[in-house]
Amino acid sequence: MRLFVSVDLPDALAPAVADVQGAFADASGLSFTDPEQAHITLKFLGEVDSDRVPELEAALETAVDESGVTPFPVTYGGLGVFPDLSYISVLWLGVIEGGEELTHLHEAIETRTTALGFDPESHDFTPHVTLARMEHAGGKELVQDLVTDWEPIESDALAAQYPGERGPVVGETTIEAVRLTESTLGPDGPVYETVTTISLG
Repeated sequence: MRLFVSVDLPDALAPAVADVQGAFADASGLSFTDPEQAHITLKFLGEVDSDRVPELEAALETAVDESGVTPFPVTYGGLGVFPDLSYISVLWLGVIEGGEELTHLHEAIETRTTALGFDPESHDFTPHVTLARMEHAGGKELVQDLVTDWEPIESDALAAQYPGERGPVVGETTIEAVRLTESTLGPDGPVYETVTTISLG
């Protein structure tokens, strides 16, 4: 089983996510994610034997409890890339508000899963929704231009989390649960299925 831990965007925001992706439609080399499967990954676990799922579920329940995070609002907005604009591998949508709670969840989950032997993250956590992956650099300049030329968002929270970032505001939702999700690779891309839902608070 290929597993990750996530919080999911509601279906109601899928059209807005698709609209943002549409602005980059002419950028060759981008492979877009399914807007109806939009999510923020809190922890990628990789291949996991199915018999380990019960201990993993217990660890996640403990982590969510230890995080102290209760249901909270998240506003999605702002654009960014990984690792940087000179070499783009991922185009992403950020969060304007709710980043602190997402980080608390990530840190608690990171602690509990690494204690089970899962690999620790090799980079700092940046809460984001992956919009597309860049498979070749044909459209890199267009992506660079769109990300840097998009009108800035007037938000102190965004300025604090992503200095200099620009982009659209997609919408707001309340995060009430964390999900353990299975990803199955298919001919049309990955298909996600919820294994366990862990409520906050």
